[in-house]
Amino acid sequence: MKKITHISMRATQVAICLLLGLNVPHASAIDLVAAYRQALQYDPASLADSEALTAGREKAVQGDALLRPRINLQANLSRIHDHFTSDAPSAISPLVPADSTGTARQMTVQLVQPLYDMAARANRQQLREQTALSQFQFDASRQDLVLRVAENYFGVLVAEEALRVVQAEQDALRHQRDRAKARIDIGQGKITDVQEAQARLDGVNARAVSVQSALELRQTQFRETIGAQPDQLSRLNSSPPVRPEPENLLTWQTKAENQSSLVKSRRSELDIAKAEIDKYRLAGRPTIDIVASYGANAQSGGLSPLVAPNGERTTIVGLQLNIPLYAGGALDSRQRESVAKRYQAEHQLDAARRDVRIKVQDGFLAVTTGVSRIAALEQALVSARSALEATVLGRDVGTRTQLDVLDAQQRLFTAELDLVQARADYLLARLRLAAAAGELTEDSLRALSAWLAS
Repeated sequence: MKKITHISMRATQVAICLLLGLNVPHASAIDLVAAYRQALQYDPASLADSEALTAGREKAVQGDALLRPRINLQANLSRIHDHFTSDAPSAISPLVPADSTGTARQMTVQLVQPLYDMAARANRQQLREQTALSQFQFDASRQDLVLRVAENYFGVLVAEEALRVVQAEQDALRHQRDRAKARIDIGQGKITDVQEAQARLDGVNARAVSVQSALELRQTQFRETIGAQPDQLSRLNSSPPVRPEPENLLTWQTKAENQSSLVKSRRSELDIAKAEIDKYRLAGRPTIDIVASYGANAQSGGLSPLVAPNGERTTIVGLQLNIPLYAGGALDSRQRESVAKRYQAEHQLDAARRDVRIKVQDGFLAVTTGVSRIAALEQALVSARSALEATVLGRDVGTRTQLDVLDAQQRLFTAELDLVQARADYLLARLRLAAAAGELTEDSLRALSAWLAS
């Protein structure tokens, strides 16, 4: 009897040690910052966003080009055979031979410098705003990548912990089943204890299959995002969580309305819509350009100078006035369309401000409640561990049953996994709060190192 009790207590201690050892870090572990930097070089969405930013920056260059000089070169080379059949006055007959063949060459260089073009200026402003929008969208994509990396990272950690907890639970249930069988062999046990332990074990075995599948999915998501196997990830440690700084929801919401990437993007889209109105409103105004051109003509083969001048040089400098009179109503229609789009952009900006306020509140509450949740679960784990030890002792002295022990073990395993999940949720909440406020960067990941094993 004493020997069996000793074995039972020892197995319980081993199970508890397995649970406590879940957070032991691997050597040469990959931390969040390293995972993020690798994702920057591997993740297809991130690479596409980088190219989109490069393309977007060209919009400002294109806008500046609208008010810069345009230079065109035009050259013609023609082979001419001229046959003149009518009678020409004797005074010009030497200039007009009856038959002549030769090659005519013509070259013209023209420069056009916009001097007054308000529509082009509005178009330039719109293209500059499109470049600014591409930068805001790129910043948002980087924050999205930070969140995706963190979600995949913590997702693997939690899935690994879930698998380890299930395996520890399997070991504990096998021990309880074997112990019940041993007690029957010496005439002190009940067959129902064996059956109960086996039933619990069968249920955990079935759950282990799902947990293993979930882990493989998380590992695949990590690998497809980061481009590396999640073999040596830094584990979550037991560092105490901290409340958000500043601990004032209104301050966070005000900050988000000013610097959130979503709000900045919507504000930029509103500026683009306003420039669109100006572009079509001013499209009906006259334009003035400075036009300068230089042309040269030459020919060979004896062609008449009346057919193909030879050695002629022409230089022109002047002003060109263009007054749009009627475009079929297209300009007025486009202006009305752009006005409607401006109102649409204003409503979208208001919606973005509302959304970031809600996201900030959600992240703020998740962080603050996460602090209390982790503290409560830590105490729950201590209580579950004490309850298991007391239940095992009570069973050995006859005051508790085998079923009570199994239930206490289940509560211990559940408390351990809940605590790991709560710590991961807390860290993700910190990142989501920073993202909603427009402050999520690589430094945000580095700041989480205090909650990861070094």
